[in-house]
Amino acid sequence: MTSTAKSPKEYLNKLPEDRKKAMNDLRDVILKHLPPGFEEGMLYGMIGYYVPKSVYEPGYHVGKEWTPLAFINIASQKNFIALYHSGIYADPDLLKWFKTEFPKHSKYKLDMGKSCVRFKKADAIPLDLVAELCRKMTPQEWVGVYESEIKK
Repeated sequence: MTSTAKSPKEYLNKLPEDRKKAMNDLRDVILKHLPPGFEEGMLYGMIGYYVPKSVYEPGYHVGKEWTPLAFINIASQKNFIALYHSGIYADPDLLKWFKTEFPKHSKYKLDMGKSCVRFKKADAIPLDLVAELCRKMTPQEWVGVYESEIKK
């Protein structure tokens, strides 16, 4: 589900009451622990954290318009809260670390796709693990991984 919100605050204000606290907590953890250089905004109808044009001018080209290089997106979907993390998609070592650490931080089974981690219980997001994941890659490191593993 994509949103037409123009800002993260507007996105969060439009959420159903049962999702607001979890999404605000998730956003706060990301903002607190993401290395300097990433920016927050709306991207693909979700709250996004990305490498700005001032750091990586080429961006990520989807269609005809310039788009910043996305790193993390968070969204309230119909049946879950989603954390999309491009680093765990592109870096096998980071994915392995995340899969090993997840059971240490959650009593629930890991539910994920290629870059999407789905949390079906809003009050069970392992925020300490998300904080640690956020600290694992700087914007410059993400650009390097993107260029060597995805952009090829």
